[in-house]
Amino acid sequence: MNEGQEPAVPPAAPKGAGILHHLAANLRRLRREAGLSQNALAERAGVSRRMLVGIEAGDSNVSLSTLDKIAHALGVLLPDLIVDRERPLESPVLAWTGERPGSTAVLRHAVPAARLAELWEWTLAPGETYESPADPQDWSEMVFVIAGRLRLTFPDRVLTIEAGHSAAYRTDRPIVFTALGEVPVRFLRNVVI
Repeated sequence: MNEGQEPAVPPAAPKGAGILHHLAANLRRLRREAGLSQNALAERAGVSRRMLVGIEAGDSNVSLSTLDKIAHALGVLLPDLIVDRERPLESPVLAWTGERPGSTAVLRHAVPAARLAELWEWTLAPGETYESPADPQDWSEMVFVIAGRLRLTFPDRVLTIEAGHSAAYRTDRPIVFTALGEVPVRFLRNVVI
């Protein structure tokens, strides 16, 4: 990549393709392997059956927090739900788009750690927020802001990170990510489980 050149972000897949296709197939397979009905999984994950039906049909836009709940209920990790089972994660996966154009989360890599480490590339348009629910105990993250200003709002403090700076923190509490200023904020988010 040339200096100043933007990294390639995979385009959003058409309905029924890409991540929604893999998510639908993986969810059906994992639910069946666990011997759970849609009702049973919905109850265990704390989501609606209607949501699960939509995901399994490949036509539901679902939040990362909902996917985390489903993965936890199935005893698997998030990449087990969203990555093409036939191919290892060799190319980025667009996993989230925000309300404002240009806001995205791209899973760049996932490798084994104590359980797993994930490298995400995020872009939040000016004013966009992402609410991340609390993770299980012993999960941590590191962020590195590439461009713009990022505000992290924890229950007990607020942290503003400028471009070129980073922070590390536990994620056993909810966190709100907010793009500050008039330009998109781009940051790397490294989740360590």
